[in-house]
This record gives sequence, structure tokens and C-alpha cells, in this order.
Amino acid sequence: MSLRIYAIAYLIFLYAPIILLPIFAFNDATIIAFPLSGFTTEWFGELMTTKALHGAVQNSIFIAVITASLSTILGICAARAGAMYNFPLKRGILGLVMLPLVLPEIIVAVSLLIVVVQILDLGLSNWTVIAAHVLICTPFCIAILNGAFQNLDPSMEEAAMDLGESRWSAFRLVTFPLVMPGIISSFLIAFTISLDEFIIAFFLTGANPTMPVYIWGLLRFPSSLPIVMALGTILVALSIILLTIAEILRRRGMARVGVKDKGGFL
Repeated sequence: MSLRIYAIAYLIFLYAPIILLPIFAFNDATIIAFPLSGFTTEWFGELMTTKALHGAVQNSIFIAVITASLSTILGICAARAGAMYNFPLKRGILGLVMLPLVLPEIIVAVSLLIVVVQILDLGLSNWTVIAAHVLICTPFCIAILNGAFQNLDPSMEEAAMDLGESRWSAFRLVTFPLVMPGIISSFLIAFTISLDEFIIAFFLTGANPTMPVYIWGLLRFPSSLPIVMALGTILVALSIILLTIAEILRRRGMARVGVKDKGGFL
């Protein structure tokens, strides 16, 4: 009984602030406070006419797509190597690859800023943000794809090679379709993380801010808070949809290889 009470209290504490987003996004007052003064969709209309926001959204989508693609490719390589091959210092190497999961983002951001500006003498741009996001998203992709590759029977790929296929053809025709749900799932997770990430983008973005950095800038103007609420509502809905799709694909991938699901993201 006490565990159930704790779980309910935890969920309320976690999701109550998120529930407030759509409530104030449809409130027609600029002051974020109760009681609500009325219903309006004006703030969503403001999103459609703010050109600076459109540019920030385009930057974030571009960064997120490139980051998710590169992170997923690197995750496939690392997960396949970790699950299907043995090599010297395997555990240590994989542990170092997963290290960004536990490093504070502020430390990663400052370190990368010093490397890019002071050591490499490069300018800040979308590509510096992409490089940093790939660093933090790749471990998530590896964690997701590890399960997909570890649940495969290596003999299936070996059988294809015995029948005359090359190693690449055996991977493309046998292994790749089986891990495809995991690949799509890791892509969606990396896309969501990159789209929502603020700290690293704040330090490494150039003249064109990403969407989270632009939202942070709006917080300096109290009259813009309802617009932030409206944008936050859209982002939360998008994140929930993407994570739901990723989890469905992950479970389908587990079922395809005949492994009992023991829990996931949702």
C-alpha cells in the first residue's frame, strides 16, 4: 500500500507541471496564475507568425535529424561489435563509449567549448552542436540497440554466409531487417534528445539559436510566457508521440526475435 502511495505521489510530482502547460497555453491572460480568465488559441497563432521562432525550429530539426542519423549509425556499429564479437579490452572500451551518460552536461559543454574555440580555433555553428549532440546521443542508441543485437541468433547470419552471401550481404538481408525496429526506436530517441537539449546547445550554438535556446531567450519577457506555454505544449505532445512510437517498435522487435519483454521506456 505504501509503495502504491509513493508511486502515485511521484507521478503527480513528475507530471503535474507538464499538465499545467496546456492549461495556461489556452488561457487568454498574459499572467501565469489562477484563476484562469478565459479560453483562447491566440498564443498558438502567435507561433505561426514569429519568424525568429521558425528559424530556430528549422535549426533544431536540422540538428536533430543529422544527430539522430549519425548517432544511430555509430550505435549500430558499436552494438553489433559489442554483442557479436570478442576483442581485447572490450568491456573497458564499451564503458568509455557509454561514459557521456553519466557526465554532467555542463561539464561536457564547457569542455567542448574550450576544445572547439581555444584548441581547434573553429567558429561556433550548427555543426559544433551536432558533434556535441552525437557525443551524448550515441550511448542512448547503443543502449537500445544492444538489446536488439544480443537477442539475435548469430547462426542465422552464419547460415546466410554458408549459402554464399558475403558478410555485408548477410547483415543486410538477415540481421538488418530483424533489428530494424530497434534502429527506428534509437533514431527517434536520439531525435527527441537532440531536439529538446538546451545546455550544450546554449554553449555551442552560433548566430542561429536552436529552439530551446530561443525559448530561454523569451523567458526574459513576461508577456511572452503564454507563447512559451503554447510551444511547450506542442513539444510535449510531439515528444510523447515519438517516445510511444519508439516503444511500440522496440516491443515489436523483441517479439520478432522471440524474446519476452521485461519492460522498456514506457
